[in-house]
Amino acid sequence: MSYYYNKTVSGEFNQVVEKVTEELKKEGFGVLTEIDFSGTIKKKLDKDMPAYKILGACNPNFAYQAYQAEDKIGTMLPCNVIVQDAGNGSIEVSAVNPVASMMGIENDSLGDIAGEVKARLERVIDAL
Repeated sequence: MSYYYNKTVSGEFNQVVEKVTEELKKEGFGVLTEIDFSGTIKKKLDKDMPAYKILGACNPNFAYQAYQAEDKIGTMLPCNVIVQDAGNGSIEVSAVNPVASMMGIENDSLGDIAGEVKARLERVIDAL
C-alpha cells in the first residue's frame, strides 16, 4: 500500500496551489498550515530546489471523530498535501494516504474514518 496518492498536472505553480485549496474546501477540508518548504531550505541552507509547498489540510468533523477514538491522533494530523514543481510546466500534487498512516496505530475504530478521509483526498487529487 502506497503512503500517498498523486497526480501530475500542467499549470502555473501558485494557481495549482489555489486550485488544490479550492478542491479541499469542496471536500470539507481547510488548510491549517502552508509551508513553503523550498523557501525554507533556501533561507536556512542556501540551497536551491524547485517550488515545493506543504499544505496541512484538516476536515474538522473527521479530525474530531478520530480524536474521540484515539486522543493522541494529533500526532498524525493534519493530513499533508504537497504541491511541487516537477519541471517543464508540470506540477505534481500528492496527498497522504491516511489508511497507510493509521496502520501504525492499534485502534480498529480509526479504519472507517481513515477510509473516508482517503476517499475525499483522492477526489481532491482526481478533480485537478
